[in-house]
Amino acid sequence: MLKGKHIILGISGGIAAYKSVHLLRLLRKAGAEVQVVITPAGKEFITPVTLSSLSGKPVISEFFTANTGQWNSHVDLGLWADAMVIAPATACTLAKMATGVADNMLVTTYLSAKAKVFAAPAMDLDMYRHPSTARNLDTLRADGVTLIEPAEGYLASGLTGKGRMEEPEEIVKVIEAWMDASASLKGKKILVTAGPTHENIDPVRFIGNYSSGKMGYALAGECAARGAEVCLVSGPVSLPVPDGDIRRIEVTSAAEMHAACLREFPGMDAAIMCAAVADYAPAVCSDSKIKRETTGEITLRLVPNPDIAASLGAIKTPEQKLIGFALETDNEHANALSKLRRKNLDFIVLNSLRDPLAGFGKDTNKVTVIAATGEEKSFPAKSKTLVAADIIDFTL
Repeated sequence: MLKGKHIILGISGGIAAYKSVHLLRLLRKAGAEVQVVITPAGKEFITPVTLSSLSGKPVISEFFTANTGQWNSHVDLGLWADAMVIAPATACTLAKMATGVADNMLVTTYLSAKAKVFAAPAMDLDMYRHPSTARNLDTLRADGVTLIEPAEGYLASGLTGKGRMEEPEEIVKVIEAWMDASASLKGKKILVTAGPTHENIDPVRFIGNYSSGKMGYALAGECAARGAEVCLVSGPVSLPVPDGDIRRIEVTSAAEMHAACLREFPGMDAAIMCAAVADYAPAVCSDSKIKRETTGEITLRLVPNPDIAASLGAIKTPEQKLIGFALETDNEHANALSKLRRKNLDFIVLNSLRDPLAGFGKDTNKVTVIAATGEEKSFPAKSKTLVAADIIDFTL
């Protein structure tokens, strides 16, 4: 899985840096192209000459090359890499990563990385157990960093406990497993809907909802990261298209989203209906702005919008999967099950407005995924990026 892959190996200043030499050799043996980025403190433990000899590349430590003044671009590194692994990741480096203190080349490269980031913590047991370290680790997990837990054993301090950097062989296994998973949707075509719909009252007013589109865009990005070709049908949002093979179709109303989904779905392997589609639209839309001074009180007559998920469920083939969402305020589980059955879905993702970490506009979500077979799984509150990975793992 690593043959031809571009890996950034970040090395920070800890005694476990000696293990990084072996990790570098294993990555190279597996066929990866490795660029080492080391902190100034890291060079006190292992020399750049050794690392350069094994990687076949000059080791990067400073923003500028001392002899030539050449600028080492952390942006270019971030775009080049298929993955970044920081091993050892000391308490200091983890704190800088969690808080965005970009005072060295390693942390600056981390902040520019577009690819998956792994970190293998290594420190004394008291440092690892300290509440500040725990907070930083929680922040990094929420940011999508995969932490390769340290092992228990004899430490450099002479104490015994948790804090030993995981062995290089195990770190490579974790990276290979992720690489394998990242190709799990290769060749698949996935339709994802995201964001709200706006139902116009007149040229300047509409009926809508508070959806930011963050969950749908996270799902589109996760599918693309796993090799899928994604068609993202998006309502009005202010989000950039995630990296990867994603074709965005911008729509405004539920009718426009319905038409786009009916057109695209027959060529898809699966569809994820994450958009917060308005259930109703004004029966009549004024061609000109309604003036309060001349119109006075108005009454809006609302008519039902087309049910996009039900329409796709009616034409779904046995080879296709259809995943819906249910945002509920009461009788959550029963309402989600009813929606799953009525709309011929294969899975439904339930989230509740009662949970302060779930719902519209937030960076986190807390979901339960229910399958038509009766299987279900609940996940704790996480960043929407991590929630997207959980949903894809369970459904696709």
